[in-house]
Amino acid sequence: MDNRLDVSKYIIFAENLVKRFGNLEAVRGVSFTVSPGECFGLLGPNGAGKTSIVKMVYGFSPITSGDLSVFGESISQHARQVKARIGVVPQEDNLDPELTVVENLLVYAGYFRLKKEIARERAREVLEFMELTEKADTAVNNLSGGMKRRLTLGRALINQPDLLILDEPSTGLDPYARHMVWQRLRKLKEAGTTMLLTTHYLEEASQLCDRLVILHQGKILEEGTPEGLINSHVGKEVLELGVGPEDRSTILAEAADLIKDNQILGDNLLLFTNMGEELAASVARLTATRGIEVNYRRLRPSNLEDVFLKLTGETLHSVPGDD
Repeated sequence: MDNRLDVSKYIIFAENLVKRFGNLEAVRGVSFTVSPGECFGLLGPNGAGKTSIVKMVYGFSPITSGDLSVFGESISQHARQVKARIGVVPQEDNLDPELTVVENLLVYAGYFRLKKEIARERAREVLEFMELTEKADTAVNNLSGGMKRRLTLGRALINQPDLLILDEPSTGLDPYARHMVWQRLRKLKEAGTTMLLTTHYLEEASQLCDRLVILHQGKILEEGTPEGLINSHVGKEVLELGVGPEDRSTILAEAADLIKDNQILGDNLLLFTNMGEELAASVARLTATRGIEVNYRRLRPSNLEDVFLKLTGETLHSVPGDD
């Protein structure tokens, strides 16, 4: 971790961050930094500690121990000043269902003591940016799930935050609505907005994050760019094979020169490689020559879930618990 004197360079500086709930240690000595204009991701399954971390960052939950500075200020000592510069998109939409779309924005603007004319202008800009102008006078109860999510995101922008915290921003959305949210976030990123994103969606992390950490049971397993983590741990492609346990050692031995690493997932053997077509052809010849039965075969690009599987022996969706 960088020298303590360099804290002011970062939007977020966390060192040996710990969060306990009674005897449960949800966050166990986590350290990371987020630079201005960066989208930094916290990737991991439920129970990894993602939400516990972001709640400490925006001052909702006190830290148990460690150092946490936001905008160069200790969150423990300057929470009020820090909160004024942050926009938060929580996991669950907490809009007022009885109010209209624009009324939700104006009420929220009041929490930041914005003058009425400024609040109305920002609400207009937010509605236009989130493509909700035509729904301005519609009650929130009458919006689709995707529109509610876009409104929750837009509401977090009303104070023009220097840091946008996104806690599972597209969870529960259909693919179209999810891509609409990602589109808006990419525009914010292009405009230089700093973001802290929690997600267990691989595509979300790959599309939005400049850097990320992979979390498991409250600890950081790895840190890097999405592409860098994939290349260093599993290579470019994965050959999935449904073969019996008695034949796996033969395949691994014969194709060793083409395999970067391997993993067992259920009944399948996963072969990580940078030479997918060559490996697939080699394995096809081998299984035909040796009479090895293959009931499933698939060559695909590798992804961040493969990295998580390689590091933990589990998938991102197989670990129970809540953050």
